[in-house]
Amino acid sequence: MKFIDVSVPLNSALAVYPGNTPFQVEALKRIADGGSSNVSALHLSAHTGTHVDAPRHFFDNADGVDALPLELLIGRARVLEVVTSKAIGPDDLKGVEAEDVRVLLKTRNSRLWGSPTFHEDYVGLTAEGAHYLVNHGVKVVGIDYLSIEEFRAPGAPAHRILLGAGTIIIEGLNLRDVEPGRYELYCLPLRVVGADGAPARVVLRQS
Repeated sequence: MKFIDVSVPLNSALAVYPGNTPFQVEALKRIADGGSSNVSALHLSAHTGTHVDAPRHFFDNADGVDALPLELLIGRARVLEVVTSKAIGPDDLKGVEAEDVRVLLKTRNSRLWGSPTFHEDYVGLTAEGAHYLVNHGVKVVGIDYLSIEEFRAPGAPAHRILLGAGTIIIEGLNLRDVEPGRYELYCLPLRVVGADGAPARVVLRQS
């Protein structure tokens, strides 16, 4: 049995989506400075690094991240490698099968991790691709960069289609060293009441 951590490390060199809060650890108390213990404050966006988008991200009256069903975020998942260098459409998703309730999209994006610069030319999902996943019964979809949406796509159609259909989005995965295939997925976002998203630790188990 092998566990693969597909979460990105949180540090000051981590790229963030434009407009989001850069990650920072602030020292509140330090033993070296005479404190009784080491205590830190974390500064970050709810959509920093590896994170989960809740329906409230795009719909005011929808569920927050604390209401997402764990039975969807834990279970059998398919890692599907997509070789397109542009955007992911229906033709790129033909490998999705009826049993694939959870699909993680591995793209060239995984090679971008380690760069502190946000890359606007990352591979995102088209509206047609989002409809394809929803129509094929996918309930959880993950991607290996900070947004599943094509960069600044007008109206954010992929998010709205997926979240509107109750499909949970996991963003910021690092699938660089993960072979395509089926795994057990464990995705646990922070239980932040009413939040539009939250950072998560995401692990795959290979049997």
